[in-house]
Amino acid sequence: MNSPGPATGPLRAVVLDTDGVLLDTARLHAAAWQTALDACLRAVADGAQPPFDGDADYRRYVDGRSRHDGAAAFLTARGIDLPTGARGDPPGFGTVWAVAAAKERAFAERVQSEGVAAFPDAAPALRALRADGVPCAAVSASRHARELLAAAALDRLLTVIVDGVDAARHGLAGKPDPALFLHATGLLGARPAETAVVEDALAGVQAARRGGFGLVVGVDRTADGAASAALREAGADETVGALTALAGRVRRGRG
Repeated sequence: MNSPGPATGPLRAVVLDTDGVLLDTARLHAAAWQTALDACLRAVADGAQPPFDGDADYRRYVDGRSRHDGAAAFLTARGIDLPTGARGDPPGFGTVWAVAAAKERAFAERVQSEGVAAFPDAAPALRALRADGVPCAAVSASRHARELLAAAALDRLLTVIVDGVDAARHGLAGKPDPALFLHATGLLGARPAETAVVEDALAGVQAARRGGFGLVVGVDRTADGAASAALREAGADETVGALTALAGRVRRGRG
């Protein structure tokens, strides 16, 4: 998907993805997915399938999506047809929801053992945007996002937080649907055309583009910038390696 280019109108708000943009949790999510999905492949495919790739498969199928949608996308790609099941299914491999629950348990265990930290550029960028009078929202498909942002002391720098709990409560579809971003933008009192979205996931960039947002910024935190081309192809107007330039970019967009 080629981007039509950034909007020319003023920018008045910023919506940021949480995992991989504000919090260094993408690697924990990837490891949790690998634990759950490799166990699922061993259980239902007798080891005949290659293991989950924590880089390529993570970005292609699960990054930025709700845990149910990510599990469903990966299993479908591998030709594995499991019944959907129900949201309350315990961790296991008999239904898509059970696989999603296995991932949730693995992630919680990782957080408990390793902890979570904000990226060093996150708080300075949010402070700079706040100083410029730009309200910011954090968005995540994860039900843990609100508590993890608080633990990293970023919640106090945000005007709005929309997480997986809010998505379930309001019936918001997951990325690449723009519903989460649109909901957060409404809570900020802004319109999509005057809002910038900052994302590291392909599904998130696609969601922002579909939502008609004024600026879509892809964050590429790989050491060699290897993800930038895919982010631009998904619809990012531009890519950055860190958030330090974000306030200046939004300030120029407000001019």
